[in-house]
Amino acid sequence: FVLYLVYRKGRDGRRCYLVDYECHKPSDDRKLDTGYCGDIVARNKNLGLQECRFLLRAIVKSGIGEESYAPRSIMEGRENCHRLDDGIAEMDEFFGDTLAELFRKTAVAPEEIDLLVVNVSLLSGVPSLTSRIINRYKMREDIKSFNLSGMGCSASLISIDLVNNFFKTHRNKLAIVVTSESIAPNWYSGTDKSMILTNCLFRSGGCSMLLTNRPSFRRRAKLRLKWLVRTHLGSSDEAYTCCMQREDADGNPGFFLGKNLPKTASRAFAKNVAAIATKALPWSVLIRYDHRRYALTRELNLKEGIDHFCVHPGGTAVIEEIRKGLRLTDEDVEPSRMTLHRFGNTSASALWYVLGYMEAKGRLGKGDKVWMISFGSGFKCNSCVWEVANEGVKDANVWEDCGAAGRVEGVNPFMDRFGGVYLEED
Repeated sequence: FVLYLVYRKGRDGRRCYLVDYECHKPSDDRKLDTGYCGDIVARNKNLGLQECRFLLRAIVKSGIGEESYAPRSIMEGRENCHRLDDGIAEMDEFFGDTLAELFRKTAVAPEEIDLLVVNVSLLSGVPSLTSRIINRYKMREDIKSFNLSGMGCSASLISIDLVNNFFKTHRNKLAIVVTSESIAPNWYSGTDKSMILTNCLFRSGGCSMLLTNRPSFRRRAKLRLKWLVRTHLGSSDEAYTCCMQREDADGNPGFFLGKNLPKTASRAFAKNVAAIATKALPWSVLIRYDHRRYALTRELNLKEGIDHFCVHPGGTAVIEEIRKGLRLTDEDVEPSRMTLHRFGNTSASALWYVLGYMEAKGRLGKGDKVWMISFGSGFKCNSCVWEVANEGVKDANVWEDCGAAGRVEGVNPFMDRFGGVYLEED
């Protein structure tokens, strides 16, 4: 029995548990409703008639409602004269909200944290954002810190992978992952259609989470990490250049989305799903399929090993393509559609709003498998499988007053205001 306890303790000491997480809900004065979206388009003097029509059509088709959030600089009409301070202030508001609540809920003090990982792709200040948090919460001098930038929408799973690897060689540790994106200094004011689209989809948000490999936290944890697979197609020039930060012909900085992005995403998705399926599906299911990976991807049914799907809410087209590709139901992707509608695409933190929706609706039962998948520039596709560790995983979090019990199919507040433009013939 003693030997069993030693074995169990050693095994738990190498595991990665998600104790809790806290998503950010900005204040109501930062809500981007239909009227204000129209005002932002109208005050951009660089846009001609065709660009305005393209932008308004994209907004109508985006799947986003009128309660998502924008940075204060944009709400104040300063999107063409943003400053570094605007990005820092956006992050400070997010840090202060989520970290304070996370420490309160988990009863863990900042000085107990052994590892801090921050991922914000488009903001890299000096001192780093990790140093800013360490200074604010007076964390220990021997804390290990990592500041990740340029990783795109899949950065939170890269951060989880970093923590998981740290846990394999360091026992009884506590880690904080902070994931967000800086929208304020990266608003695009030019006329390139391949760069305008980011303004339609990306919104303010973020998430902080506490992870551990301490066996004493096992009965308090919400989730346990089972598998994580990372796919990177960066060796291909086509994949590397399909989405990137750059300047347009007039020198306006922004984020470029190439026409070959869907093709690249499909390639990365197929490779990643084939790899995660060999881990997540039971052997009784796998032996029925051809083990050549592409054949496996076309034939597999992930629902035979996965109970819930956290699909990155990068846009209605992204969600729909994954739904079709994996033969999921509307109920399976409802959390992603609801997240896109309510909060927009909050980049690397978006997956955690999707998870929060599932938790708010009481869908997570002990032993359930939750699959997360996200895409990022480079080009990357990362996914992981969590197992619900305990009963009673239900917290309304940011969905408490957002009507989480409802659906959003057929609800498009932008159609009433801009539908005429959307339906016009070119």
